[in-house]
Amino acid sequence: MLTGKRTWTFTRQVLSFMTMSCFTELISGQIRYTIPEELKHGAFVGNVADDLGLDVRELSARRLRIVTAAPKQYLEVNLGNGILFVNEKMDREQLCGSSFNCFLHLEIVIENPLELYRIEVEIMDINDNFPSFLRKDLSLEIIESALPGTRFPLESAHDPDVGTNSIRTYRLSPNEHFILDVETRSDYSKYAELVLEKALDREQQQTHQLILTAVDGGIPVRSGSALISVIVLDANDNQPVFEQTTYKVSLEENATKGTLVLKLNASDLDEGSNGAIAYTFSRHTPPRVQELFNVDSHTGEITVKNVIDHEEVKNYEFYIQAKDKGGPYAIPAHCKVLVNIVDVNDNAPEVILTSLSSPVMEDAMTGTVIALISVTDQDSGKNGQINCVISQDLPFKIQSSFNNHYTLMTAEPLDREKVSEYNITISAIDSGNPSLSTNKSILLKVSDVNDNAPRFSRSSYTVYVTENNPPGATICSVTAFDPDSNQNAYLSYLILDRTIQGLPSRTYVSINSDNGKVYALRSFDYEQLKDFHIQIQAQDAGFPPLSSTVKVNVVILDQNDNVPVILSPRPNNGSAALQTVPRAVDPGQLVTKIIATDADSGQNAKLSYQLLQATDPTLFNIAVHTGEIRTTRRFRDRDESKQRLLILVKDHGKAPLSATATIIFSIMDMLTEILPEISNLSENTQRNSSLTFYLIISLGSFSFLFIVAIVIISAIKCYQYRNNVRDRSSLFENCCCLLHLNSPDILKTSNINLQVTGSSKAPSDVLEAGGNGPTSQMYYYRVCLTPESAKSDFTFLKPCSPAKSKVGDCKPGTRGVEWCAPKALNNDVSESNSQGKAIKYREWDGNTSQETRVGVAEDQYESNGNERLMPQGVYR
Repeated sequence: MLTGKRTWTFTRQVLSFMTMSCFTELISGQIRYTIPEELKHGAFVGNVADDLGLDVRELSARRLRIVTAAPKQYLEVNLGNGILFVNEKMDREQLCGSSFNCFLHLEIVIENPLELYRIEVEIMDINDNFPSFLRKDLSLEIIESALPGTRFPLESAHDPDVGTNSIRTYRLSPNEHFILDVETRSDYSKYAELVLEKALDREQQQTHQLILTAVDGGIPVRSGSALISVIVLDANDNQPVFEQTTYKVSLEENATKGTLVLKLNASDLDEGSNGAIAYTFSRHTPPRVQELFNVDSHTGEITVKNVIDHEEVKNYEFYIQAKDKGGPYAIPAHCKVLVNIVDVNDNAPEVILTSLSSPVMEDAMTGTVIALISVTDQDSGKNGQINCVISQDLPFKIQSSFNNHYTLMTAEPLDREKVSEYNITISAIDSGNPSLSTNKSILLKVSDVNDNAPRFSRSSYTVYVTENNPPGATICSVTAFDPDSNQNAYLSYLILDRTIQGLPSRTYVSINSDNGKVYALRSFDYEQLKDFHIQIQAQDAGFPPLSSTVKVNVVILDQNDNVPVILSPRPNNGSAALQTVPRAVDPGQLVTKIIATDADSGQNAKLSYQLLQATDPTLFNIAVHTGEIRTTRRFRDRDESKQRLLILVKDHGKAPLSATATIIFSIMDMLTEILPEISNLSENTQRNSSLTFYLIISLGSFSFLFIVAIVIISAIKCYQYRNNVRDRSSLFENCCCLLHLNSPDILKTSNINLQVTGSSKAPSDVLEAGGNGPTSQMYYYRVCLTPESAKSDFTFLKPCSPAKSKVGDCKPGTRGVEWCAPKALNNDVSESNSQGKAIKYREWDGNTSQETRVGVAEDQYESNGNERLMPQGVYR
């Protein structure tokens, strides 16, 4: 419990409050201040920031505000210093009427987080009203025979102030016949009765003038007065008498018009008109009572005249007089009537929403305050006891914070994606019989939190794209969904970095970041790239952003865009392939096979073979699926020796593509024994081993003759060179002389056959050296030629290094090339051109003996001017 007190002293030496007294109390979230009424604008009430322990710097940011049910905003809080001050001048009599206690109920609401504090400001009464009488002149008739001690009720004065500031007493001007008796009602209000102290004598004085003064108890004292004229009447022997001086009765509120409240009974001992009694309200009966009740002047019955409301006044006290009809000088009798108004449950509870935090974040913790509710019921007792409830199937609960104030808070976690708004009905039910209730509906929206990552509609995508697509074409579209809302659901797409065949994926495809459409940036070629995959990320715009990825498999579909390529047999002169076929072949003999390939796949790469043209269509046929060409019958003597076939190779694609091959078969009579190798391609061909042996002997003999011819010619040339070269040592250092070639050891170890070539593969000015070993290669060596070309000089080079190589020596007018062979004659040098290694060479001018070029031939097909390195090492 936190209790704070603030006190203002006031002085009795001035006419109004110059200072004020205030008491502050904070109990269970409630503060009470006490201030006097009629304070001016800006008057200090209290420092709510200090009393509640709030940081003044946060008041504005947390949106502190005052909520009140009063018609005006009487109080306000300065957010700069937390001081509660008077905003509108307050009149306690207007706010609370005649109620003794007057409270102004306020609620201070603070957000972020939501907090509620109740403030009760008690408005203290100040003596700012004068007592007053309804009529300034009062008339009272008294018979002269009235006995001393007879009482005559007087009209009461009215003072809007309460407590000590209301009427404290009455005073009567000095006289010898009357005194004043001041009585107190049940509600502690004062009223006066005039008491006859000395008998009146009409003959001496017919009227008496008295001044009645009402005095309050305030500081300063205020008063009001009225003139009473007492008229002395001639004697009437008897006056009416009531059975009781005070009548008490209970009456339910809302009683229907005409309901009997009470029947009075007064008696008069006189007879005739002097004994006939008339009932009326006494002169000081309040006007409101005369509006609500009616007195029958003949019967004395008091009935309901208008609707009586317990919430307006809980009980009524008034006087009824009974007066006989014995003339104008009849003496009336008076009785007091007390009517207690019984409360009826006729007011339903009233639900006031003082604060609502809508929307509420979906990640709000359990127990987060959503709304502050105050409930009132004008009934009293059980009829005014209220209970608030809400539906049980909602994730909220309502609980009482203090008297007639309730707090609506979360009871379970919220999920906007499941329920985005709630219609909460609050039912306020009183305890009356029968009970009354009021429903209050609150629309509560749930605001989104970025708690959901985007989800793709599929776990993965497989896209089929036909090759040769135009760049920029859409190949697919990916779609992700985010159940969040607003910017938390705004998605952007991007392709994650990865490589495809060593290149970034962004060089192949791109994506529209807004709608997820994927575009091809290039035309795909199935033969180079059959498929690839990319990772696409969808990311929302929330904070922090959430994302997810999906794999997109792109499959390139083949298109029939490649013509079949014929690999074998290769055309000899660029137009037709030459094949030899022995004349003595059997029907069905495999003579050759068309080997073709198609870079496409599937049906686009499935090939079929067809014989389009043939010199003699009856000699050969071709297998549609394998391309094997076989004889259909034996050759006859009258068959032409050259048979030309035109073969069509066609794929099975839509809009098929095709290629043709021309084969010329030479039907040989002498080479019928050479074909066993070809016949080996057939499944049932027999190998003739004896013919193979004779063929090897023949080839060896030819090779030996070539070597002998080369040795003889080389010996002659070496002799001529020896005579022409000045420095003989250079000859042996730079040339491969005949002596070296004829060395028995070299010939034995080298496995080299030297021969003069007759093949079209080598030029006529080149000698061919071939080996017999399994790894032997054929080499061609340049000869030195004179311009007349009638003479030829040979230069043989041994394997050498560039450091030892010197310019060869040719005759004047010739030119030559000196180079290191890729493989030495003895097969021992490591440099080789079989794998594309460099061949070092020199070229010189035979006339000046000056080097004209020194370089390296990088591979077998490198161009160098008009001369090139021929296959197997020929430099032309």
